[in-house]
Amino acid sequence: MVELLRAAGHKVNYQSSKETKWKKALKKPGDIVVVAGGDGTVGKVGRRMIGSPTPIAILPVGTPNNIARTLGVAGKPQRDLVRSWKDARCVNCDAGIAKGPWGTQNFIEGFGAGLFAETMVRLETSNVIELISGDDPPTALRTVLKILRTQLQKHTGRPMKIRLDGKKMSGDYLMLEVQNIRYIGPNLELHPEADINDGFLDVVMVGAKGRNKVKPYLMKTKPKRDSLTVRRARHVQIECECPSVHIDDQHWPDKKKSDATESIAVDIKVHSGALVFLVPHEN
Repeated sequence: MVELLRAAGHKVNYQSSKETKWKKALKKPGDIVVVAGGDGTVGKVGRRMIGSPTPIAILPVGTPNNIARTLGVAGKPQRDLVRSWKDARCVNCDAGIAKGPWGTQNFIEGFGAGLFAETMVRLETSNVIELISGDDPPTALRTVLKILRTQLQKHTGRPMKIRLDGKKMSGDYLMLEVQNIRYIGPNLELHPEADINDGFLDVVMVGAKGRNKVKPYLMKTKPKRDSLTVRRARHVQIECECPSVHIDDQHWPDKKKSDATESIAVDIKVHSGALVFLVPHEN
């Protein structure tokens, strides 16, 4: 990849995100920050660059590549993406800010509680994670979808007190996802109309009796239009008894706990135009 960038005329400073000094590397002057990786790496770098005017260019090499897919750069040859940067456009992207028992955490993809968040913990504590981290993305995505379908049948709704810009939306929910981009997890496009730069978060709520509404998404069949309840909000407040929640691809708590649930309060706001991504012009 370094050779590819140099061949395109760029001066390159390479830094592995697995090394401790990667954060310092972001403080060095540059015209572009190129992230070669999946959603985890893009999110890790992006969260450190919130508020920076330097654009991020993605070379997607992960499994779901949800952020790259939202920006329209997933599935394109790396050489073509690098060549496109000469006249690419800068696109602003919002970010979320979630305050809870963990402190304050920024997110780019989304925050969630219920089915997806609790399944993430199961994946982290099983040998399935080895497959997901492997070199066969299609098989990995199919495996995660299969596990989600199994968990959907077992999962029960959890009582949640929700306020969206002050309006009460409380009830029992199978799943709650506060999204900033179009996709979550194994390329689940729960809200195709999600806009990364509209100053709003898209809140997807699936009630306790909404299993049949979720199934088409997990089966990768075309769901009915507007089958899921989606609301836009700048400020989201949540109180729930949930054993775990996810913030982007990270889950809280970070270690498996007993079946006892934790009562938590979460306050989420949107940071408009927090990031800049470099995106090729549409053909």
